[in-house]
Amino acid sequence: MGREFELKFQSDPAQQRRLLESYPHFSTITMETTYYDTPDGALSQRHITLRRRMENGTAVCTLKTPEKSGGRGEWEVEMEEIETAIPELCKLSGWAGLMDLTKAGVMPVCGARFTRRAKLLELEGCTVEIAVDSGVLLGGGREIPLCEIEVEHKNGSEEATVRFASALAAELGLRQEKKSKFRRALALAKGEEDGAV
Repeated sequence: MGREFELKFQSDPAQQRRLLESYPHFSTITMETTYYDTPDGALSQRHITLRRRMENGTAVCTLKTPEKSGGRGEWEVEMEEIETAIPELCKLSGWAGLMDLTKAGVMPVCGARFTRRAKLLELEGCTVEIAVDSGVLLGGGREIPLCEIEVEHKNGSEEATVRFASALAAELGLRQEKKSKFRRALALAKGEEDGAV
């Protein structure tokens, strides 16, 4: 791991059912995510995501950083506590700045709870993972529904991934979602009415 490139789409249950019927044999993962930030919001201000996610009972801590190319840097490690994961994520990413930003500590700011159904597809020119997510985003003691479809590039041509995702969106009538789960949950925590930023 090291770079993440994905396209995210808003969906409804009917669109998700059509996709699941078109590509059978999805695996199912129960996700419970906690997003962290520093007391002064230093991570979110820099568009950095730090999270701990329970994936079918296994704790995975992840760091995501922005890239000018439009993708994101992404590194993860299986660890129970985010505080002990931070030094390991620094080593994996080669970015010591995380230690400086988090020296005052981190705290949970928002989260998500959802079921993911995922499937790898070997396509002409690329391999992608389709993820069908349904559940809730959590923030500020409130929750909003989460219902989306992701197409994540795994290898091969990113252009081929974009073509596939665009064709899938056209077939199902999907609209692209520009904001990450973290950004929407954080906005909810800040009191935004609809979770948008």
